[in-house]
Amino acid sequence: MKFYLVDDEQSILYVLQNIIEQNFDDEVVGMSSDPQQAVNEIQLRDVDIVLVDLLMPEMSGIELIQTIKNVKPQIRFIMISKVQDGDMRAKAYQAGIEFFISKPLNIIEIKSVIKKVEQNVQMAAQLSSISAMVNKFNTQPDPQSQSVTDQATTILKALGMSSERGTSDILHVVKLMKIHHLNYRSLDLVKILGISNHEKKIMEQRMRRAIKVGLVNLSNQLIDNPYDEGLSNHANNLFGYENVHAQMLHQQGKQLTGGRITLQKFMDGLIDEESFHD
Repeated sequence: MKFYLVDDEQSILYVLQNIIEQNFDDEVVGMSSDPQQAVNEIQLRDVDIVLVDLLMPEMSGIELIQTIKNVKPQIRFIMISKVQDGDMRAKAYQAGIEFFISKPLNIIEIKSVIKKVEQNVQMAAQLSSISAMVNKFNTQPDPQSQSVTDQATTILKALGMSSERGTSDILHVVKLMKIHHLNYRSLDLVKILGISNHEKKIMEQRMRRAIKVGLVNLSNQLIDNPYDEGLSNHANNLFGYENVHAQMLHQQGKQLTGGRITLQKFMDGLIDEESFHD
């Protein structure tokens, strides 16, 4: 894997470089304490994973990630920070990071996180290969499954989830559910996709993160438009209105915890024709 490192502390850069390059399959192709320079170099170089500090002068780590993702959405990001603020961390995850590494640095944590992200990259490559093979042998897609995918795409866009990494996984699974005529619980993704249980868990983690973003966005929409029937239908079918209501109260500062998401509820809701009527 090819890494790029961004941190305003030079000592941190060298520590990370030494840890990463202990694995002969990994290479640090660049590092910088200047975030703007880092943006320019990452856009020009072949990079798989970026480790970036959260708080830097001139440009935050979140701003750097958002800038690069517009050009190279496939790059994975690991955030380095001593900040424990929950809202700040939530914004980092929404921007697209995979994991946090806390300061002061811990070698065991760094190695563990890097290994997990490398596995994510490898699994994404495998899924892309599988998808390419499926498309090759299905040059004439089933109109019904295609229609469901189009409808699901419309809903995910309405929920502000289009840019989330887990959205492509959600659409792929929706298509499989329709093809095999199964609900989410009955769908054996390990067997159908030829992946391990660990890879399935990573994929579901991406899906949950994307769905959480959808819950937050839908709650904000309902706060502004409480009598919108279409939004209420999405709330009931995809999340359960009690969860959306809890999330609304949380975002308004009226309770500490937000709503819960359930993969099965959300995925089955996308298949349910009732959820497609605005």
